[in-house]
Amino acid sequence: MMSENVTKSMDINEILKMLPHRYPFLLVDRITECESEKYVKGYKNVTYNEPFFQGHFPDYPIMPGVLQIEALAQISAAIIHELPQYQNKLAVFAGIDNARFKKAVKPGDRLDMYSELTKTRGPIVKCHVKGSVDGQLAVEADLTVSVIDKPSN
Repeated sequence: MMSENVTKSMDINEILKMLPHRYPFLLVDRITECESEKYVKGYKNVTYNEPFFQGHFPDYPIMPGVLQIEALAQISAAIIHELPQYQNKLAVFAGIDNARFKKAVKPGDRLDMYSELTKTRGPIVKCHVKGSVDGQLAVEADLTVSVIDKPSN
């Protein structure tokens, strides 16, 4: 049985309200589960039409590791925005430790993503993230996110 803190899903329209990213830099297609103050799960469908495949690499297309990390940072924003002190703020990627790439992510893959909140201290949030394809670990890292006020337009 799921606790009351678990949101079953967040579709693309809700993701667009949460994240400032837009095409071609929005790298989260769906959030499937989010438990406040604990973790978030979601995915990115990787298609051959992604603009980065034109140059990375034309004869052997693989999703750049830096974009896998960015996708994991974007999904981490969902768990950060669940915390009352960070609502209506902007989560900005601030650091990475212990990044490991274990499996190439290719067109046709679904990058399943998981982010676990590990520490909060003032405007700094740390998350342990993992990305997998077909149940095999593809990427893992520890991310640091800085939470700042949204700029006024």
